Amino acid sequence: MSELPFKLQQIDHVVLRVRDVDLMRAFYCDVLGCTVERNQEAIGLLQLRAGRSLIDLVGVDGKLGRMGGAAPGVEGRNMDHLCLRAEPFDRAAIVAHLEAHGVRVGDFGSRYGAEGEGPSQYLFDPEGNVVELKGPPDEVLVDVHLVAGGSGAA
Repeated sequence: MSELPFKLQQIDHVVLRVRDVDLMRAFYCDVLGCTVERNQEAIGLLQLRAGRSLIDLVGVDGKLGRMGGAAPGVEGRNMDHLCLRAEPFDRAAIVAHLEAHGVRVGDFGSRYGAEGEGPSQYLFDPEGNVVELKGPPDEVLVDVHLVAGGSGAA
């Protein structure tokens, strides 16, 4: 197998097909702290900044949204869940904030993510999509290639 000509860095953006763009914008901005990056009304795309990534909202009745078929609902979803890294991770404060905004809170547990095992709180956005807020890893992962290569990493 030949070496890839690139190395993946992070998730750049996630696109959600939604029934109510305004409701979803309010949730992702007011409750989770995203900011509006760009609004491309001509194609029905609202881009929200989430740290170094974007969450794109596409109305199912807009130009892009109509290409995806039926709207998400009980019979089918656009995705399993979206995971957002959150820090600091004070579960009590997070749950209190979510509940103050009327957000349906799901299961809490320790789950594995890009940085390793750590705290994880599930919640549901207004259209029923599962969102995971992921805290820092329980232990810092060590890149064995750097250690073995003698780069001075401890």
